[in-house]
Amino acid sequence: MDQKDLVSIRNLSAREMHELFAEALEIKTHPARYADALKGKALAMIFEKPSLRTRVSFEVGIHQMGGFSLYLSPSEINLGKRESAFDVAKNLERMVQGILMRTFSHELVELMARQAGIPVINGLTDFSHPCQALADFLTILEIKGGLKGLKVAYVGDGNNVAHSLIYGAARLGVHLAVATPAGYEPNANVVAWAREHAGESGCRLEVSEDPVKAVLEADVVYTDVWASMGQEQESAIRRQIFQPYQVNEELFSHAGPRAIFMHCLPAHRGEEVTDAVIDSPRSVVFHQAENRLHVQKAVMLALMG
Repeated sequence: MDQKDLVSIRNLSAREMHELFAEALEIKTHPARYADALKGKALAMIFEKPSLRTRVSFEVGIHQMGGFSLYLSPSEINLGKRESAFDVAKNLERMVQGILMRTFSHELVELMARQAGIPVINGLTDFSHPCQALADFLTILEIKGGLKGLKVAYVGDGNNVAHSLIYGAARLGVHLAVATPAGYEPNANVVAWAREHAGESGCRLEVSEDPVKAVLEADVVYTDVWASMGQEQESAIRRQIFQPYQVNEELFSHAGPRAIFMHCLPAHRGEEVTDAVIDSPRSVVFHQAENRLHVQKAVMLALMG
């Protein structure tokens, strides 16, 4: 990777992503070869949001490569309130070799990346989720044998995961069809950037309100929760608005004959997806979750190695 940080997947070239995928698959196949790859290296993990996959995959990942992690909770950091981002960055860069952040504000991660002299990794913000999208594209590559020209249908909320999938698709030449209710579309600047760069890779990006059209003949059907962390007060109204976007057997039947189902998890079963779909043989959600570990090892190795 030519980058110092991983703040957004849009900052990565197709070449850099494919290098990460190749490294992640090598790590997955031969983990013992990487047992000392980050020996003695420390990762500070700043969490303002709860986490299962992000915390476990980064903690286990760096430990399995000979390094160690330090979990810093909101009460310990209270970033920007108890202590400025600049002061936190300047303290940590003298003590650890990398910073992982899972926070609300994307701008805060960008600020830390500018101010810290060590790598900063975006573990999730309200705007983007690059580590998730890298694991997603790795999973599709691993199962389908390629990425370019495949159709991925994303159905649901135009959220942080959708943004990172859009950025990645534009770089990788994936055909991405996004279907959201009116008023819940992905950020217009993200869509405009992707359309501007899509021609370079052969990506086709469609954004509509029609879930059936999006899913039609898709190789991958992807969804996420209808109300993300911080939107809990909107859950009831969102359940009504998003009901036509539920990935159930009827909607999934419009996908291609060898389509797979993906979800970044956690899933609200019975809302955005039914048990019949998420528990079906065509669901790869736990394969996808496992690949968070392998791709994040590759990211840490590229930035901290």
